[in-house]
Amino acid sequence: MLRPSLLLLLSSSLLLFSLAEAKTLDPYKVLGVDKGASQRDIQKAFHKLSLQYHPDKNKNKGAQEKFAQINNAYEILSDEEKRKNYDMYGDEKGNPGFNGGNFGGQDGYTYFSGDGPGNNHFSFRPDGWQRMGGQDSQSFSFSFGGPGAGSSSFGFGDIFSNFFGGDMKSRNQFGGFGGSAGPKSGFSSPITIQSINAQFFNKEIADQGLTWLLLSYTPTSKEYHIFESALEEVAGSLQGAAKAGSINCQNEQVLCKELGIFPARSARVFVYSFRSNERGSLVEFSGELDAKNLKKFCQDHLPRYSKRVDLSRFDFSSVAVDKLPQLLLLSSKKDTPVIWRVLSGLYRKHFIFYDAEVPDTSDSMLKKLGVDALPAVVGMLVNGEKHVLKTGIVVKDLKSGINEMKVLLESFEKKNKKVASSQAKKPSQSEPRHNEIPHLTTTNFDNVCGEKTAVCIIGVYRSSKAKDKLQTYLSNVSRKTLTRRQNQVVGSGDSVSYALLDATKHSSFLSSFDKSGYKSSDRLLVAYKPQRRKFAVFTDEMTLEGIEGFISSVLNGDVQFSKVRQKPVLK
Repeated sequence: MLRPSLLLLLSSSLLLFSLAEAKTLDPYKVLGVDKGASQRDIQKAFHKLSLQYHPDKNKNKGAQEKFAQINNAYEILSDEEKRKNYDMYGDEKGNPGFNGGNFGGQDGYTYFSGDGPGNNHFSFRPDGWQRMGGQDSQSFSFSFGGPGAGSSSFGFGDIFSNFFGGDMKSRNQFGGFGGSAGPKSGFSSPITIQSINAQFFNKEIADQGLTWLLLSYTPTSKEYHIFESALEEVAGSLQGAAKAGSINCQNEQVLCKELGIFPARSARVFVYSFRSNERGSLVEFSGELDAKNLKKFCQDHLPRYSKRVDLSRFDFSSVAVDKLPQLLLLSSKKDTPVIWRVLSGLYRKHFIFYDAEVPDTSDSMLKKLGVDALPAVVGMLVNGEKHVLKTGIVVKDLKSGINEMKVLLESFEKKNKKVASSQAKKPSQSEPRHNEIPHLTTTNFDNVCGEKTAVCIIGVYRSSKAKDKLQTYLSNVSRKTLTRRQNQVVGSGDSVSYALLDATKHSSFLSSFDKSGYKSSDRLLVAYKPQRRKFAVFTDEMTLEGIEGFISSVLNGDVQFSKVRQKPVLK
């Protein structure tokens, strides 16, 4: 009976013989290209054949062997130096003849080296097909012979060490997802591209906050399989952060025309991005088609709903905007980490996101927040309570990291709902609400915006939603000291007042400032100086930061004021 170690040796020898035989094949013939083929032609041929013969898709006899031949051929022809050597000597190393001691070298897909009796080593890189040449791929490793004969080792550490850029001890740090380059993946599970119709798009993609790579094609589209292979690889390396789908525009003509993605001769790739649009938008990929470029393009279009802040100047708003809880990520990363960007898209309607760079735990601000380890997440409920959600966060990989953070955020959201529910018990009509901004009326006009008032800030609205937002924002701002120069500008005997105005009922009042009466605006701010009969208007997007900036500029004298058309009078 053969010993296990001998069986392993024989099996490995047979496999090596097969791989050696594959290596001797003409790489040009294997890929079906001529000797003058460009790198683009070689890449296209490789992707088409690797998709056709990939063991996960092709179960026919001989497919695995053919797949190995394709990888070996691409390894030679995709490297200019190896290709030059092969063309000159028939061997990619530049050695005339065939060297049986090393098939491809340590940077290739397969190699076998003899380091003396009992120290043979064989390595096979399983993810080379995914990485278009395997430049960043890691290896499975089997050793046999010599001390510990018959033993084998599986290189998990090697596979994942590049995912987070470091050794096994540091690879699972949450901060490893930071930076614009995003995570590196040494090995990713194959993914299946989702077939998409109109119903699926509207339900699962549109306005859901998740980035999608979308391939539009018809059965006759050129380069369809090449695009599909690239999408599979990128989506596989970004599992949890992005998904991939394909739309057959021959069957979904209405959807493709509505989205403006109908392919011409070649297939087209788009990313459904939330980078600059609240509702999401389609952006076409127009770069050189390879996984590296496509992955960078996808990462560039991940959501950016988290606002980068300076921790030394940051303070949670005393009033939660839109009754949403707030979250602050503290990490050592110079850019917003990928995980946080993904979460900001998925939960943009549930939280207000911030993030800040903190070099280390010696920062004095961390002690004030109760944070003892990085990275950390701090949250504030709508009632102003601060909570440290988690410190020293570690994750296994991108997908599991996002899922773990989802659980954390959803738990905090439940806590916030309980607090909001208790706050929903509003005071009776006879009891004035704390710091409520009054409506401007004929009765209170002289007190609020009369001649004794230096600056009157008027929040103008045309809908109940706009009214609620302005009430919240102005209540918040009115409690703050916006600038040290305020007293210098308005004088000790003067004042700044705040009021709301229903534009649908007081159009003539607004016409005093502008002939149009601002009829096209749902909400705006008017800074009115009664003593000088001058005004300034803010019509940009209404955010807390924008309003604070406008009012601060008004009080500092940094805003250009205009003369009113006539004295504003409420009727």
